Amino acid sequence: THGSGPDSRRSSCPRKKQKKRKRKVNPAHSRKRARGEDGSDEGETKSDEEARGSEEYEEVDFDFAVLDDEPKIESSAEYQKRRETFVKEIGSKEKQIATLAPNMKAIEQFTSIRDKLNDVNQEFNDAKVKAEEAGKKYEDIEEKRADLFNNAFQFVKGKIQEIYKSLTASTNFPNGGRAYLSLDTPTSAEFLGGVRYNAMPPMKRFRDMESLSGGEKSVASLALCFAINAFRPSPFFVLDEVDAALDSANVSKVANYVRKRAREDGLQCVVISLKDQFYEKADALVGIFKDRASESSGALMVDLSQYDN
Repeated sequence: THGSGPDSRRSSCPRKKQKKRKRKVNPAHSRKRARGEDGSDEGETKSDEEARGSEEYEEVDFDFAVLDDEPKIESSAEYQKRRETFVKEIGSKEKQIATLAPNMKAIEQFTSIRDKLNDVNQEFNDAKVKAEEAGKKYEDIEEKRADLFNNAFQFVKGKIQEIYKSLTASTNFPNGGRAYLSLDTPTSAEFLGGVRYNAMPPMKRFRDMESLSGGEKSVASLALCFAINAFRPSPFFVLDEVDAALDSANVSKVANYVRKRAREDGLQCVVISLKDQFYEKADALVGIFKDRASESSGALMVDLSQYDN
């Protein structure tokens, strides 16, 4: 109902919530109506008609159910007070927005960083694949190296006993001595340690190489050299005064072994020695002397192969 007093324009009925509905709003038409109500402009101009014809309509949803049931404004003073409150809140929000100082290039920077991240991830994946390939190649090479080493080690290990026995055998001790090769580390880590070599001359107990005499060490060393040479024979062998620490009996044994290998296996040895036990087993003798007339060194060679019989 409406009263007849000053407040008759205000409705005493509570505001009802309306359902959500859709309507089409023409912005130009809305402006026209706004000007007509406040008395500033009456009717619709030609430009408004053109604007209304050129602008597209858009759908606007009005949902009055979301409005709060605030108490009605009963006076101008209350209106002014409510207005000032809203103006202050709007100003406060504007200041907060101004102090935020948003980075307007954030999206561009994010895109650049994302691209860099993708590139780094791709490089990482490529490096990971290459590392796996390199690891596989390393494992293959390591396995091949272990096979080559084990083949050589097992051959030398078996051959050295035979050679050492030949170098130390005699009439009284036909079986000669014994020589052993072993690894300091297990087979799975053979390259992390060394190779241990032990020799036991005839009628001697087992002991370290450091405890052997000079002649015994020389015979053991020759046995190891001949065993390695048997695995991969070289064109010739150079023995430089290896008999210096040997007695006459051991010099004869070494000379006989070298002569036997030369006849059977084609081993060629160049022996530098001062003992005649080696001379008589050689195929040729080469002597070096000082020629005082020419003030230089000279060489003499004698072929002994014609005196084998």
